[in-house]
Amino acid sequence: MKKLSKMFMALTFVGALLAGCGSNNAAPAQQPATTTPAPSTPEASKPAASSEPVTAVGSTALQPLVEQTAKDFMAKNEGVQIQVQGGGSGTGLSQVASGAATIGNSDIFAEEKKGIPANELVDHKVAVVGMAAAVSPKVKVDDLTKQQLIDIFTGKITNWKEVGGDDMKITLVNRPKSSGTRATFSKFALDGKEEAEGITEDSSGTVRKIIAETPGAIGYLALSYFNDTVKALKLDGVEANAENITTNKYPVWAYEHMYTKGEATGNAKAFLDFILTEEVQKKTITELGFLPITDMKVERDAEGKVTQK
Repeated sequence: MKKLSKMFMALTFVGALLAGCGSNNAAPAQQPATTTPAPSTPEASKPAASSEPVTAVGSTALQPLVEQTAKDFMAKNEGVQIQVQGGGSGTGLSQVASGAATIGNSDIFAEEKKGIPANELVDHKVAVVGMAAAVSPKVKVDDLTKQQLIDIFTGKITNWKEVGGDDMKITLVNRPKSSGTRATFSKFALDGKEEAEGITEDSSGTVRKIIAETPGAIGYLALSYFNDTVKALKLDGVEANAENITTNKYPVWAYEHMYTKGEATGNAKAFLDFILTEEVQKKTITELGFLPITDMKVERDAEGKVTQK
């Protein structure tokens, strides 16, 4: 009887041991599927486009082109955010140099602006723009010599009758000294002469509005801002048009620069590459009153020296 009892206990122990082993083997099959993410691949860890907003700040002459191309680029690239602001070329250069903006839009070379570390910036020339003296349609003058223009903007000539127009007071509308449009116009139309005091406005759009609404007013605008509310004056008989600008026959023009601090990367690089595509250069740029870089038959350096291509 004792032998049978010991045998029964032994069999019971072995059975329990086998049951325990079977339970351990079956457990993994009963666990739910894991929800732990798989390790990230290099592609998966790449920042999403929406995490790289681009800010383009500066030249109001260039602003219409940057705004339109930004709109087109965002339409083609869902999630990308590009913010465009004016403020003038000086603001654009200082903002990009300090890292406050991704792109600094400018009508002038960075080397021309005092206090800007030009060696830290990379220049992306995206277009060319002409600039001209702009007057109210009520001004019955269509052409001025360079000397007449200088005399008007330096305050020596104060009435339109002195240059063949009606007896009407001349009202000057200027841009601030931070403006690339002002720097270009002063350098190539006024031979660097200091402008007399007048109405001063930051925005090209505001300048156009004041000129259009003020009889006798004169200012200067990029050709991209001219419409039927203001008219452009010829300079020494030469019209400010694409044909005359590409050969430098009409000398008041500038490159449109989009500077980055160091080489452009990410969405900023993709955006700049987009602006240089044939789609933009041959269509958008010309429609907005700019000239493609490739149309130029001459080149100009930061000092204003012009050479044939």
